[in-house]
Amino acid sequence: MDEWWPVPDVLAHLAGRWRVERGVRDLASGDEGRFEGTTVFSPLPEGGLLHQESGTFTWRGVARPAERTLRFLPGSSPGTADVRFADGGPFHDLDLTTGHHVADHPCAADLYRGEFTVRDADHWRTVWRVGGPAKDLVLTTDYVRED
Repeated sequence: MDEWWPVPDVLAHLAGRWRVERGVRDLASGDEGRFEGTTVFSPLPEGGLLHQESGTFTWRGVARPAERTLRFLPGSSPGTADVRFADGGPFHDLDLTTGHHVADHPCAADLYRGEFTVRDADHWRTVWRVGGPAKDLVLTTDYVRED
C-alpha cells in the first residue's frame, strides 16, 4: 500500500498552479488517450477555488485542445471541499485529511468512482473508474505543483 500524505485543509493545499498528465483507457475497445496541460486553482470571491484546466487531449492519434472548469467550495466539515461543475451542479465531496479519499458521482446510468491520493506536498493523483452501459473507462491523472 502506498503511503498517503494528510492534508488538513484541501483548499489551501490545492491553491496555485499544477502540471497535469492524464491517461485515459477505454477498457471495452482497448483505446488509450492522453491529456497534458495545466490546472490553476485560483480564489473565488465567495470563498473556495476556481479550478481551470487546459491543455491538449490526444485520442486515436488526433490531438485537440481541451479544457474544463470546476468549483471547489468549502465542504461540510473543516478542511474539506464540495466540488461542483462550472454550472454549479454537484460533482463530488473531497476530504483529504487522511491523504486519501473515495467519491462517487452517478451520471445517467454510469457511475464515476474517484480515488484521490496525496503523495506529498507537491504530488497528488486521481483515478476515476467509469462504468455502466455507456462507458467502461479508467482515467488516471497525476498532478505536480508548479509554484
